Amino acid sequence: MRTPLGAVLSRDLALARGGGAGLGVMFFLLVVTLTPFAIGPDLALLARIGPAILWLGALLASLLGLDRLLQADHEDGSLDLMHLAPAPLELQVAAKILAHWLATGLPLVLAAPLFGVMLDVGPEVSVRVALALLVGTPALACLGAVGAALTVGLRRGGLLVPVLILPLAVPVLIFGVAACDAARGGWAPLSVLAGLALGYAVLGPVAAAGALRLLRD
Repeated sequence: MRTPLGAVLSRDLALARGGGAGLGVMFFLLVVTLTPFAIGPDLALLARIGPAILWLGALLASLLGLDRLLQADHEDGSLDLMHLAPAPLELQVAAKILAHWLATGLPLVLAAPLFGVMLDVGPEVSVRVALALLVGTPALACLGAVGAALTVGLRRGGLLVPVLILPLAVPVLIFGVAACDAARGGWAPLSVLAGLALGYAVLGPVAAAGALRLLRD
């Protein structure tokens, strides 16, 4: 029999496939494409700020769909079933975060080296960008789950999610960009980024589950 966690994971992945999982990649592409028009045809400048552009694009693209991460479950009653399921609510939220990252975050990681070519980012830097995104985007997904849980019962609460999580995402952005530059401390920023990701991975599902319990009460 399928476990409750497996059911949550497979259901959310199926909904992501049917709901346009590639929307984040398209938005990421638009950010990377439009930024050079604003900066100008200076390849040296684009190569220097390319990792920051890629990270900003990935951060903004990861916000897409966060408003529906828990809102759809609240509207169709699935959230009540999650409270009654034998699995802990924290683990079910973690499964939803994993499904969201697989559908939105992982495609951004895979697309980053390809989009880096458009910004004249070298192969070594592109690999570092992809590695930093691989470590950092799960942290963004965990933060997004907390924001989604806090606003799940509000009308047009999806507009508040970016306002809530963007200040908390600033450390991830800072160390993510720093990890892409070998001259700025080598691999030390990536270690700090990994620590942030692990901390958010532990605290994010717990905080989101606590917010959902308060909503039910």
